[in-house]
Amino acid sequence: MTQHHRDMCNAVSAECPVSATLYGYYPNLGANAFFAALFGLLLVAQLIIGTWTRTWTFMFAVSLGIFGEMVGYIGRLIMHRNPWSDAGFETQICCLVLAPSFLAAGIYLTLKHMVLYCGPEYSRLKAKWYPWIFIGSDLGSIIVQAIGGGVAASAKHSTNRSLLTAGDALIIAGIALQSVTMGVCGVMVLDFFLRRRKARTEDKTEAEGTTDTSLDATTLTNDVHTKSPLRFRIFCWAIGFAFFTILIRCLYRIPEMAGGWGNPRMRDEPVFLGLDGGMVALASIAFTVAHPGFMFSPMRKGKKAISS
Repeated sequence: MTQHHRDMCNAVSAECPVSATLYGYYPNLGANAFFAALFGLLLVAQLIIGTWTRTWTFMFAVSLGIFGEMVGYIGRLIMHRNPWSDAGFETQICCLVLAPSFLAAGIYLTLKHMVLYCGPEYSRLKAKWYPWIFIGSDLGSIIVQAIGGGVAASAKHSTNRSLLTAGDALIIAGIALQSVTMGVCGVMVLDFFLRRRKARTEDKTEAEGTTDTSLDATTLTNDVHTKSPLRFRIFCWAIGFAFFTILIRCLYRIPEMAGGWGNPRMRDEPVFLGLDGGMVALASIAFTVAHPGFMFSPMRKGKKAISS
């Protein structure tokens, strides 16, 4: 099918088969409806928990990301009814490309508080700079991806196919920047905890037994006999899990987009649902189940921290 003929298609027909669309398939109704509903439920949960615990900035970032995912899968449901739908394509490409960046921002928002709580002296970077540097870089990736998504979406109406290629390149650049940002962040956090652990083992005391530090404390005592609060440990594992699932999604998206529009990877919906939708869903569940409003009270605003 020629490009001119493809541009004239607005519904599946003998002249405009589904195989000629960029994805080459009808998005699965059950799977995409499941993700749309799941993200909708998680969004409601985030708004309720965030408002109750007054974790405003975390709620804003994570809720925006989950909302984007929900709208993106609604766009794919529109494409299930009509794979040639411009509205469905533009909605899902823009939302599903951008949304995980806001979830990554939710991770970066926790770092300042975690460093202050565990001991800023073990960090090579001042605690206040974590959100500025990593969220700033994340914002840059959002802008680049937003421009790329806009260009790619509008290119469907243009005879200039180089616009579609340019949009693809911008999306790849934005996701690559997001991946690099997450990689640097991961190295910094790992270095912080290793330095703290080294100091913990070197600074042995004669005291015996193990004590738990309350989350009410401003900082976490760092000696070999002190145990972190259980909820804080759960929170750290949840944030680490969310970090890796979002990173997996980014690493999947780069080669998927690099192959060009309509490449075999892009036309493999089960892999997309597993490595994009599934990974982001797991991260969103972790953010909700181990919400900092319950698990890490130093992030709460204007209320007395929950006792350990």
